[in-house]
Amino acid sequence: MARTRSNTTIQDVAAAAGVSVSTVSRVLNNKSDVAAETSERIHRVINELGYASGLAAKSLRSRKTDVVGLLVPDMGQSYSLQIIRGVSRAVNELGYGLLAYSSGKKVGHTQADWEQQQVALLNGSITDGVIVVTPYAQTFRTIAPLVAVDPQSDGIDFPAVISTNCVGAMAAMDYLLSLGHRRIGFIGGRPELQSSQRRLQGYYDSLAGAHIAVDPALVQDGDFTWKSGYRCAQALFTLAELPTAIFAANDEMAFGVMAAAEAAGIRLPDDLSLVGFDNIPEAAAAQPPLTTVDQSLVMMGELAAELLVKVINGETLPELLHKVPTRLIVRDSCRQQR
Repeated sequence: MARTRSNTTIQDVAAAAGVSVSTVSRVLNNKSDVAAETSERIHRVINELGYASGLAAKSLRSRKTDVVGLLVPDMGQSYSLQIIRGVSRAVNELGYGLLAYSSGKKVGHTQADWEQQQVALLNGSITDGVIVVTPYAQTFRTIAPLVAVDPQSDGIDFPAVISTNCVGAMAAMDYLLSLGHRRIGFIGGRPELQSSQRRLQGYYDSLAGAHIAVDPALVQDGDFTWKSGYRCAQALFTLAELPTAIFAANDEMAFGVMAAAEAAGIRLPDDLSLVGFDNIPEAAAAQPPLTTVDQSLVMMGELAAELLVKVINGETLPELLHKVPTRLIVRDSCRQQR
């Protein structure tokens, strides 16, 4: 893990990159008159040295701000909104303000490098600490405390909040198995995320416990988006022997499955049972209402904020990894296999 407290200055960045201070300043302010190669070199040096730029450099580093920073993947996603809701509720109760950023994507940058730049904006003296919802947390350099939600690995040296993904996936699978389903499709999320890996492992473990061999054709790689759920469902619907149930690794992909099933004339739950994961608010309003695994996203946000404030206040945490329990929410998208 490369994160260190640092007094790196803009002059240090300029010297290491072999450019002038004004050139570094133009890059930090997203000016377009700097060559792409030079810009990339400066960003690489910033990442290596842990320079906190932008708004953070405009304030005194020693001043406490009573503001918490938050970086989420996409503020338009219900998943992110639920975490924001939890963080906001907790920081308000603890007397802190909240400054939230969406990491998004930028052409010409890797996702990890771009998110590092967003963290650099948030960390330092405009915030007292940062919560990040990204698999790249272990690569970030910060000068302020950091807490991660759903990091890439459990092997961390900073506080993190995760849900019991494997346990939750097994609860979903065991429910489908209890209904008599034996041919169950799985649509996974982004393969680099440990949450995706754990949910896939839960699928495998439940099948093994029921002495059912894995059919590779039933395992589809999604990316947690509606579109990938639709695409993967279409692939499953082309199989000679159709699945009688599908477990989607998040609710967004489950909604994609619903749309693909409707387009193919497949009725839920009469012809196909479906289970999601997350329990975002839209799940209860779906038609039919979606059976899903609740991973308490609001609670995860609240816990992340509480942990961060403890670290900000100098408290020592007895444990770095904090697990939020999952539970199966049974609604109307599944039925007994006939």
